[in-house]
Parts: sequence; C-alpha cells; structure tokens
Amino acid sequence: MTGAAASTGVRPAFERRAARAEALARESPSARAPLEFAAGLYRAQGLVAEAIERAAARVGLAGDPARDLGPLAAELRGVLRFAADHAPQPLADLARARLDEDPGPRLAAWWSGGGSGRDDYLARALLRPYAEVLAARALRPQRPGASGGCPFCGGAPWIAARRAAGDGDSAQRFLGCALCASEWPLGRIRCPTCGEESPDKLAAFQSDRHPAVRIEACTTCHTYVKSIDLTVDARAIPEIDDLLSLAMDVWAGEQGYARVEPGLAGI
Repeated sequence: MTGAAASTGVRPAFERRAARAEALARESPSARAPLEFAAGLYRAQGLVAEAIERAAARVGLAGDPARDLGPLAAELRGVLRFAADHAPQPLADLARARLDEDPGPRLAAWWSGGGSGRDDYLARALLRPYAEVLAARALRPQRPGASGGCPFCGGAPWIAARRAAGDGDSAQRFLGCALCASEWPLGRIRCPTCGEESPDKLAAFQSDRHPAVRIEACTTCHTYVKSIDLTVDARAIPEIDDLLSLAMDVWAGEQGYARVEPGLAGI
C-alpha cells in the first residue's frame, strides 16, 4: 500500500512548534532549558519528516518502519546527534551510545510492541516524524501491539486540550497523541487509561501559578493526564506549553499518580 506522491508538508508543523518553544523560552527563564531543547528537537525531527516525505514521493510508504525507514538511517541519526549534544544526562549518554548502531531493529520492535516514551524516549522521538507523515497521508500504520488510545496509530495521549464547545457553556476535552500528533475527543468525566467514569474517582487539581493547566487524575488506576485550557490562551500549543508547568507533574508524582505518557521533558 502506498501513499500519494505529493508532499504532505509535515516539516512546517515541526517548525511552528519550534518557534512556539523559542518564544516561550524568551518569556520564561525558569523553563528555558527544556523549551530550548524542545525547539532543537523539533527542528531535527522536521528534517527527518522532510526526508521521509521525499522517500514517500519516490517509492511510497508501507506503514511499517522496518521497510520504510531502512534507507533513512543517516537522517534518523541526526535526531540522535542532537540529543547527544544537547539533551540532559543520562539521555545524552544514551543517544551517544546509539549513534553507532543500526536504528532499524530497535525502532521496529518499539513500534510493533506498542512502546511508550517511558520505556524509550529516543525511540518515540525518532519515530514521531514517521508517524506524523503517515497521519498526514491518511496511511494507517501497522502496529499490532499498540493500545494507547489514538484512533489512528494506537499511541498514548501525552497531553489534553480543552476547547470551547459549540453550546458556549462548557469546554470539550481532546487528547493529543504523543506519536502521530492526532487529536481525538474524550468526555471530561472519563479516565483515558482505565475508562473510569465515576465523578468521585476523577479528581482535578490546579495551581494559581498556572491557571490554564489542570492535572486530571484517576484514583482507580492512579494515572493522570495534564490538560491545557485553550480558552485562556488560544496561542498555546499544549505539548509545548506543558513545559511551563513541570512542577505540577512533580507534585502529581509525589501524590502517587503516574502520567499516562511522559511529555517532552520525559515526565
């Protein structure tokens, strides 16, 4: 199965994210380090996405990284080189150790096994451009072990966004996939991990320092998703603005909750 020959233009999406991260870094000195790392990572991923799109125009895509990414090892190593030079320890050491290996087998195993960024941050970072190109081309991937919730690729949600609903009286919640960047709606009174719908088991926590941010936790499975209210600031890109409130993730961990899927900072 192959996709269309025309470019899907995925790289500009990575550039927009990088620009948002850089703008926030200038405004938020306390979060500058993770935001600057995010900006650089997005630009490295954008180059990989562009290379994948060129390859897709020539030979198509199968939706299987073992087949599609084999010829692109050099481009994938660009992400590893960035992480080796700019990531915090020990992620930089891990990236440096992987520079000399063939990335294909590790990525194929992570992909088919439904891997998480918690298990392998670098594998998720390397595969995200590929997954986004597949999503842009509406080419559903082959991921037999994935069960994270994303209706397109099976990836796990690493962030949620709240947008104004049509009735004007409430906000609708959308989950954002950590792998292909797709979004899908999920009712506000429902745990994305275990499906719990009892209101007394679904707690929401906020901080005066971050009024648009909410920790939406489940006392049944002890997981949470962080939610960004876009009615407060429509400029926000949730997966990036998430980095401004990492203290809330630390607090949630201290209360015994685990994030459904780590964000860009790895927590």
